[in-house]
Amino acid sequence: MGRGVWVLGVRGRAVMIGSVHVARLKLRDFRNYARLDAGLAPGFHVLVGENAQGKTNVLEALYLLATLRSFRGVGGAQMVRHGAKGYFVGATIVASGEHEVRAYWSARERKITLDERPVRRLSEYLGVLRAVVFCTEDLALVKGPGRGRRRFMDLLLSQTEPGYLATLLRYTQAVRSRNAVLRQALPDEDVLAGFTAEMVEHGARLMESRAAILPVLAPLVAGSHAQVSGGRDEVEVTYQPAVRGDLAVELAKARGRERAMRMTVTGPHRDDLLLRLNGQPAASHGSEGQKRTLAIALKMAQARHLGAVHGVQPVLLIDDVMGELDARRRAGLMPLLHGVHRGGGQVFMTCTEENWPGDLGTELHRWRVEGGRCEPG
Repeated sequence: MGRGVWVLGVRGRAVMIGSVHVARLKLRDFRNYARLDAGLAPGFHVLVGENAQGKTNVLEALYLLATLRSFRGVGGAQMVRHGAKGYFVGATIVASGEHEVRAYWSARERKITLDERPVRRLSEYLGVLRAVVFCTEDLALVKGPGRGRRRFMDLLLSQTEPGYLATLLRYTQAVRSRNAVLRQALPDEDVLAGFTAEMVEHGARLMESRAAILPVLAPLVAGSHAQVSGGRDEVEVTYQPAVRGDLAVELAKARGRERAMRMTVTGPHRDDLLLRLNGQPAASHGSEGQKRTLAIALKMAQARHLGAVHGVQPVLLIDDVMGELDARRRAGLMPLLHGVHRGGGQVFMTCTEENWPGDLGTELHRWRVEGGRCEPG
């Protein structure tokens, strides 16, 4: 595994964190890149350039390889270079061994391979590379709708709990099928009952997993927040299930509303994380600076939990965030970045010449990004 660093694990025990890094990144017709073939070492990588030159696109490609989705919330068509038919993203991932991952997308074909073998199920692929992104869109975790916070929980659990992703996919399909039946003029009650049973079975497991992770996640968020903010605010993170009691009972009670609205109106697909600052809802009572600090704390907690569970540091992707933090908050984030560096992991950070954070140190891999070209320098 190479170098490592000791950290406090999820049960209060010291665990050795190893490293995984991207050794090579290849892009073809991805965003504004016609072609990129870059060799990458462990450590800090700083992508420097003006706005709209392609810095964030590199981070998006790395995140795509880790999660098979864009952190910008867009579909495949939006990531294809203008005038091209599809995009290709590939990488060499180094851990205890090497893995070759490749993803191709076009309107007619989608293909993912791992070590030249087609990936048939997400569970076969997720975990080869784990990444945590810090970006301006993270503010939506605090002040946006609940679906963003559910996605945050689901991604973390999918990356740390075996079987969670499969349960989530089955639950989601049951809800979709149930909604299709409810939209019919005369819903078939027997068919509806079958999909309800599936929804209840898988939904109960989701709620159990979400409730179980909170006693681990909440202290990590609070500790990360205190580190970044200097302990100025008190943070509470609480799981807020849409269903307080038995899911089957609540669905039966909601049948009247379901008939009127022709959709499933309750269940864990409406769960949320309640975020409070000093006893008040963060979304309505926090300042923009407080919300940004809390969003960063959530992502720091995500990175630390992934590292503690798997014994491997996730790759950190930091997009246009450091320049928006004051010196105190930036100093609070530094231990996480340096911890990844000391453990032989990777940090990719975008910035302009004007907001170069000098406290990153001198051991940097500097890349100049301009007009869809990313070159050392």
